[in-house]
Order: sequence, then C-alpha cells, then structure tokens
Amino acid sequence: MKKIISMLLISVFTVLGLVGCGEGSSNNETVSTTEISDAETSTVTDEVETSDIKDTVDESADEKMLVIYFSATGTTKGIAEKIASVTGADLYEIVPKEPYTDEDLKYSDDSSRATVEQNDPDVRPEYEDIQVDIENDYSTIFIGYPIWWGQEPRIMDTFVESYNFEGKTIIPFCTSGSSGIESSSANLVEKAGTGNWLSGNRFSGSATEDEIKNWISGLELD
Repeated sequence: MKKIISMLLISVFTVLGLVGCGEGSSNNETVSTTEISDAETSTVTDEVETSDIKDTVDESADEKMLVIYFSATGTTKGIAEKIASVTGADLYEIVPKEPYTDEDLKYSDDSSRATVEQNDPDVRPEYEDIQVDIENDYSTIFIGYPIWWGQEPRIMDTFVESYNFEGKTIIPFCTSGSSGIESSSANLVEKAGTGNWLSGNRFSGSATEDEIKNWISGLELD
C-alpha cells in the first residue's frame, strides 16, 4: 500500500514539474515576441528615416547646375570641363554659326573679324540653337568665355541678352593670359539685366582641378 502511495505522489510531482516547464516555455515565447516587436518598430523607424532622406535627395535634384561656355581655341573648354567635373553640372558649348578661324583671331590685324567685332559694341554674332532649357531646368549657371581685347567676345553679349535669368545664380568665369574678369563681368551683368550674379574668376589655361575646387568652395553655393 505504501508503495502505491509513493508511486502516486511521484506521478503528481512529475505532472506538476511538466506544467511548470510549460509555463517557463510560455514566458520565453513572450520575451521572444517582445523582441520581434521591437525589431519591427526599429524597421518602421528605419523606413521613415530612409523616406526622409529620399525626399531630401529628390528636392536637391531640382537644384540643377549648368556650365555653358564659348571657346574658340579650346582653352576655355578645358576649364569648363573641369568645373563641370567638380560640380557635377551639365556641360554645354555655345557654338557660333560662323566658326572663328585662326585668321579671324589675329590680334595684330585691325581688319580681322574678331578685332572688328570687338571694336563695335553693337555687333551680335549668332550661335547655333541651344538644345537645353536654360530658363526652366537650371538654378545655377556658370558662364565661361575667353577675354578678347580686354572684354568678353560679342557672342557672349548675344547670349546673355537672349535669356531671362530671374531667380538664378550666375557665376561668370573667363580664361586669359593677363586681363582680369571685372570689366567683362560688369558688361554681362548690365546686358543681362536679370539674375543674381556672383563675382567671377579668371583662369589661365593651365589651371588645375584643385584650383577650381578651391574657388568653388568659396562661392558658398546652396
């Protein structure tokens, strides 16, 4: 009889032990569920932050830059390409309908085409149709040109008088062996009549990309 009672007690304790284990397992599952819930919350937060970043990128994508230039000999072109490389801006060349030859650019010849044009402030050389939407697609525009006889080439006057730069930031740059940009830049500002024109810069044809980076970093562009 005592043996039977002992066996019954052992069975009861065994059952209670199993129930206790089951409750412990249930508690573990609750902890795991909480951890999963935290992980899901973290994922949602990450998604919100990612969405904010994407919105910021989309907004900044609307602030496009353009480097547009005229270059008769290729010197200004080289600087324009470096500026576009540094800034990530689009690049476009102003192409005259009548290209300039070496004879046209003879400084010592008073009858050369460029000399005659520079001596007549009313001349407006024509250029090929520009295949970019300058007025609607760009907020910041770098405008480049060589210095001829101390001034901007007349084709640049044609260009700035052809567009409305209202609400845009304009940064002129030029290439020259010695002449500065101040006079030509003032001429372009007057002829354009619109736009927020920043101080320009003169470069030699051998200017490095680091020089250009230093100049651009000082412009405090948005």
